[in-house]
Amino acid sequence: MKILVSALEPSSNLHLKEVLKHTQDVELIGIFDKSIENGIPLHDISEMAIMGVVDAIKKLRWFFKVADEMLKLARDADKVLLMDSSGFNLPLAKKLKTAYPDKEIIYYILPQIWASRPKRAEKLERYCDKLLGILPFEVDYYPQGKAQYVGHPLLDEIDVHRIKKDTRNVIAFMPGSRKSEITRLMPIFLELRRKLGNDIRPLLVIPPSFSRNKIAKLYRGNREFEVVRDTHEALRRSEFAFICSGTATLEAALIGVPFTLAYIAKKVDFFIGTKLLGIKQVGLANIILTNYNNTTLHNEILQEEVTVDNLLKEYYNTDREIFAQKAEELRAYLGHGSSKNVAKIIMES
Repeated sequence: MKILVSALEPSSNLHLKEVLKHTQDVELIGIFDKSIENGIPLHDISEMAIMGVVDAIKKLRWFFKVADEMLKLARDADKVLLMDSSGFNLPLAKKLKTAYPDKEIIYYILPQIWASRPKRAEKLERYCDKLLGILPFEVDYYPQGKAQYVGHPLLDEIDVHRIKKDTRNVIAFMPGSRKSEITRLMPIFLELRRKLGNDIRPLLVIPPSFSRNKIAKLYRGNREFEVVRDTHEALRRSEFAFICSGTATLEAALIGVPFTLAYIAKKVDFFIGTKLLGIKQVGLANIILTNYNNTTLHNEILQEEVTVDNLLKEYYNTDREIFAQKAEELRAYLGHGSSKNVAKIIMES
């Protein structure tokens, strides 16, 4: 079976790899990580990375060109698998369904219409045949019933055993994976690490793809930390974590590591998100629990509130027992992994 894939994000490609473990005789074409051996990508995901509205506008013409390339590739595909990245994948779905009305389009990792722009549900149901949600509550936003909850991929991918007594005084610092995130948070994290003193064991989590040269440029003061490339390993070892927004917040929740979210966005992006789109929460674990039982898991320190003093208070004052209880509620609500279910749906004739 030949599948046209559009997986632009690193996290999407991790989920894709898990799905492929449960498939047979599948050849991929399209956009995906070059480390995936089931095919040769049209474009590697490193070319597709953008950060914020301004960056997206700059690359708009190029993205239109890539979409046209994907449309041509689709002629030879048996099915289409779109993953996350709705800014690119939703217009692509429209192009594909218009050109190939009988070709099945599966959308896995649905856009966050529950956070903003709920009218996208109508377009998703019009242009896609199957909508595979990874959050139980999000399928309720699709009135035609095309959406189904398949489980959450992180419950397949997290395989660590955390021994509490081994985590004493180990703190993970996770300033993100994008240049703008890192350059804003790293100076604060470095000062915070120094304030906490030499009794702690500080871990600095850096994406495995980053070269030594890139680390030297972005992570000033990294030698004052132990560098760890594996997020799950760093969280397994940690008593507490300071985490930039992203998938890592949910990973920490599911592993059971108390943490505080610290995030500094570009002012224009923060204004658009909070004032125009009405986004009230940043942390995915908080969003999930709020929808489930109207509670939260962790504090969110944002923008000018991200100071060393405020983060110190978070470390010393976070109630570990309440966190553990809420983390268990979150895990129980998500229930099970998604990879086998998605693979089964893809392989159905």
